[in-house]
Amino acid sequence: MSIYALDESMLYNLAGEIEALPPRPHHSALLEAANCIRPGCAFRYALNRGGWYRPGGIIRPDGGRVADSLETWAKAELQICGGDMHELVERYAGSGLLVTRHIGRTHYFVAACGPAPADFLQLEVEELQEVLDRQLVDAGKPPEDLQELTEPILPETLEAQAVAAPRYRFRRLIDMRQTVARAAASDARNAGLSRLLSEWTHSSAAARGHFSDHWIVALREHQDRYRNPVVSASLVSRHARELKPFQWNPDLAGVEMCAQLQAFDRAAGYASAWYAHLVAGTIAPPKVAYAVARDLDAGFSYLPDTEAVLIRNWVAAPYSV
Repeated sequence: MSIYALDESMLYNLAGEIEALPPRPHHSALLEAANCIRPGCAFRYALNRGGWYRPGGIIRPDGGRVADSLETWAKAELQICGGDMHELVERYAGSGLLVTRHIGRTHYFVAACGPAPADFLQLEVEELQEVLDRQLVDAGKPPEDLQELTEPILPETLEAQAVAAPRYRFRRLIDMRQTVARAAASDARNAGLSRLLSEWTHSSAAARGHFSDHWIVALREHQDRYRNPVVSASLVSRHARELKPFQWNPDLAGVEMCAQLQAFDRAAGYASAWYAHLVAGTIAPPKVAYAVARDLDAGFSYLPDTEAVLIRNWVAAPYSV
């Protein structure tokens, strides 16, 4: 069972409901289905991450479907041809068959279910659309092997015309409290996430909304060399697109440093956002923490005591997520 699993029957039903819905700009029907998961947990749209695609299938020039999976079809056809790629190429060189791909983006929805930073559910749903990619066989550069047929290095691509309507694909539903604990147990490199969540509880940020109002957790599961499941976790800011990199210079200190920190927090919409971004990203560089620590040692008191403690602890034991 996946480490992300909640109740299997509930997930199965939810996936079926979501995948039966046509995508809409504000995802209202999807949210209505998601909000039935757990009483008291209302999902809200967080962000989307796009620009990726997956291999598709094969269609005829008239749009008729030949196969849903190019790779599966190609392996079967190569076997029919006795493993002879040249025979396969000759068989389909003049067929006009077209390869498709699925362009996609992942939508993230969050629902706070308690006061602690990790007390939230995170729903991930892909929005996919199948479009034209290329000719199956490029007569000018016929493939020499299966790899070149399924994944040519420099294919002659076609205009990405849609060949099917957009659709949702359920990816996963995460109980973040359970997942953060399991991620920390799975890989010591995830310890930074637990530390930041603990610090968030004692920071000024906790008074300005839930952690999930500002961040989502990106998870990736893989196997180590012993085939044990390993989870890596990173943070993605819901405000990253509106934030500009911290304007750092070596002489920044005192009143000027305070103004920079406050400007960053105003843009992010919550107090001590600069510290969270220092730990979780590249927008606020580590040099800022050391400069602020020097200001504290010099007697400046522009930070609340809680944030001053965070900085001193970070300088003593730096970490990132």
